[in-house]
Amino acid sequence: MRHLTLMRHAKAKQPSGDMTDHQRPLNKRGMRQAEAMAHVLQRWQALEGKICVSTAVRTRQTFDVIEAQHLERQLDSHVLLDDALYTFEGEALLAWLKALPDTAKRVLVIGHNPALVELAHWLNDEAPPSLPTGSVLHFTLPETPWSAIKKGSAELAGGLTPETASYALLKGHAGELHPTKCDTASRLHEALAYQFERVKALKPGVIAGEDPEFLHQYRVSLRRSRAMLESVRSITNVSGLKKRLKQLKQHASATSDLRDLDVFLEELNHTEPPLSAGAQQSLRQWLQGCQRAEHRALCQQLSAPGYLEALEEWQRWLGSETCEQALAKLSPKRIQAVLDERVVRHHEDRAALSLDSPDAAFHELRKGVKRIRYLADLHPATSKALLAGLKRRQRLLGEHQDLCVRQAWLEAFSVSKEGTSKERQECAQWQVALEAQKQTLRKKVLALKPLARG
Repeated sequence: MRHLTLMRHAKAKQPSGDMTDHQRPLNKRGMRQAEAMAHVLQRWQALEGKICVSTAVRTRQTFDVIEAQHLERQLDSHVLLDDALYTFEGEALLAWLKALPDTAKRVLVIGHNPALVELAHWLNDEAPPSLPTGSVLHFTLPETPWSAIKKGSAELAGGLTPETASYALLKGHAGELHPTKCDTASRLHEALAYQFERVKALKPGVIAGEDPEFLHQYRVSLRRSRAMLESVRSITNVSGLKKRLKQLKQHASATSDLRDLDVFLEELNHTEPPLSAGAQQSLRQWLQGCQRAEHRALCQQLSAPGYLEALEEWQRWLGSETCEQALAKLSPKRIQAVLDERVVRHHEDRAALSLDSPDAAFHELRKGVKRIRYLADLHPATSKALLAGLKRRQRLLGEHQDLCVRQAWLEAFSVSKEGTSKERQECAQWQVALEAQKQTLRKKVLALKPLARG
């Protein structure tokens, strides 16, 4: 099997003065796009074969940024700068491809549109209709000579844009919420609509699975929406709102295990665990296998008809008169009342805790704090002192929850019988150390002063 990866150069500056098209350099966003795609190309093994780059400045700089990343080896020894790739015609690019030596099993082309798009559609008519700057398409082809490639003979194995590979790029492109209305109902409606659009915009990145931050932000948007609507429901009865809240909870719950795995693996990458090298490797490989399985399951759910129908219903409800009437009943005074009620409940729940309380009780306290925080963020009258207290609580309880998650996955690893008995014993010893850290955090949580009034 042969592998062909087509990459369009990253975003370039527009020509100015005497600058020719060939001389156009990358702009700042283009640099970030190329940087984001370097690790995608590495994971796809696209950098292990023949790398062919147009001689235009923007394509050469795209490659330079990719090479500059902390990859395993230098790439300049097997890169080919080719004037023939500075073309915008699909037929010329196809002719170049057919002239490749048959010894080339993997080929990466960094070139230009529309030639790349035309070639992609010749190879497989299901290729996307456009290829934004910095985007890549990965094809697999039969083990036949390049000269014998036939139209439609390639399989499209994958495709990514920089904005689906890097949350930072999507964030910079999409922008933040900036309320334009002053009244409470309009501001909340804008916030709900914004979070809904974020869920839709984040979904491709969640499915791509390259940057865990997509999943985190996806969960945040679902939970913010739920917190706002729970506040509405606490004030007034709204037809259909209970169903919407249930759907939001189900969508968020479906991501929990994958998010926990992402956080645990990220921690393993940045902090040396108290395990031998063999135990670390066995644990990491097992966790990565679980991560892949959870990601596949989530992708299936996000692509299921029921999920798409729920999104459509959610969008219709946001634009309905029912939603408008419900939000109209909200006022700063009523929101403050809900905030006060939740703060009082939080203090009661915390007072009921002890060092011996089950993990689940501390987890419920954390979820309550997050609901207060999401609502407080939307309430202009919320004091800075209350927000500061909520952030501190959220951080402490979040650290406690992370320790619980590590313990749970370590226990699951041991039950799975992966690794040697010695490696499982090391993990059991780590669990004991994690328990001691949890007790320290519990003491800090129980010693917290009451929250300031909003």
